[in-house]
Amino acid sequence: MDFRLTDEQKMVQDMARNFAEKEIAPYVDQDEENHYYRREILTKMGDLGLLGWSLPEEYGGNGMGWMEAVLALYEIAKVHTSWRLSISGNCWGPAMTIDEWGTEEKKQKYIPGLVSGESVGSFAITEANSGSDVASMRTFAADMGDHWLINGSKMWISGGHTADVGLLYAVTEKGKGPRGLSCFIVDYNNTPGITRVPIHIKVGMWTAPTSELVFENAVVPKENLLGPLNQGFPICMWQLNNTRMGCATGAAALSAACLEGAVQYANERTQFGKPIGKYQMIQAQLAEMKLEDEAAKYLVYHAAWLKDNNLPNQQATSMAKLFGCNAAVHAANMAMKIYGSYGYSTEYPCGRWLRDAKQFETLEGTSNIHMQIIANIELGYQPNR
Repeated sequence: MDFRLTDEQKMVQDMARNFAEKEIAPYVDQDEENHYYRREILTKMGDLGLLGWSLPEEYGGNGMGWMEAVLALYEIAKVHTSWRLSISGNCWGPAMTIDEWGTEEKKQKYIPGLVSGESVGSFAITEANSGSDVASMRTFAADMGDHWLINGSKMWISGGHTADVGLLYAVTEKGKGPRGLSCFIVDYNNTPGITRVPIHIKVGMWTAPTSELVFENAVVPKENLLGPLNQGFPICMWQLNNTRMGCATGAAALSAACLEGAVQYANERTQFGKPIGKYQMIQAQLAEMKLEDEAAKYLVYHAAWLKDNNLPNQQATSMAKLFGCNAAVHAANMAMKIYGSYGYSTEYPCGRWLRDAKQFETLEGTSNIHMQIIANIELGYQPNR
């Protein structure tokens, strides 16, 4: 594997970095304080092709793959990790899953809007009592002949109350566990019976919308079933193996942000007549951060390379996600220590880094789940897809 960047990849990287510095960075503090989701940023991402990774150009895709995608997302998430969710919510979630499992009609109907940023996307899996155990979900879709009647609720859904279109996973045959789930496309703007409740009380990710969704006799057209009936579980696992790259990349980027901030502060802050970066204890902390930061980045590159070459990548994706979240949490904690009392002040971003880092240990599969995936594949108990 050769991770030297091509000229095109460097252009993508520079474009994403410039976009993040111009369109996101000036508003980070203001949006964090107000818990504000700036919808127009998604549209601007679409205009630049930042939502069309690994999707056919005939549906608006940008003709580039996973490596280019993680390079771009890394630059965006390094400035503000909340915005990494837009690529997962639009591209790697609904758009890619519809492209893989949908009919030609569905692809033409939904993918262009998700890629352009005209539509906000989401996917709804988690419930109040169903997190890691996906097959235990209780939201039920009843076959009414000419439509599906959906009842139940979803919890902690990223973009749930801002989405125009999203994927919904629900039970279609009770008592069958993972063999009784199906996937549906939901038009949230034109489906009565859905109540969307914003969740504002969160530790971090304050500018990323999070929601509870309640379905009360919600009518979904029969043709909005995505893929075969009762095949929702493999569709869900296939999708998660893509969207988890957003977590892995975002975590690596947050680790990098913490490292850059800590290095800058260590060179600026003086104690006993010299910069604190001259002291061995600070150097030891920065060395640990640098080691973990580089490892996290190259695990992401490795997983992206495998995906681009259509090679088994589930284990590599879980490794990138697990190690990245550990690196991000550790880096955020170390940065706060290096900043000292100022790290505990909202004048500096250390608090945001630490709050945002913790979500990576839970989203898209907890750290325990990813340890299981890595170990089970290594032991030969499950295939490496």
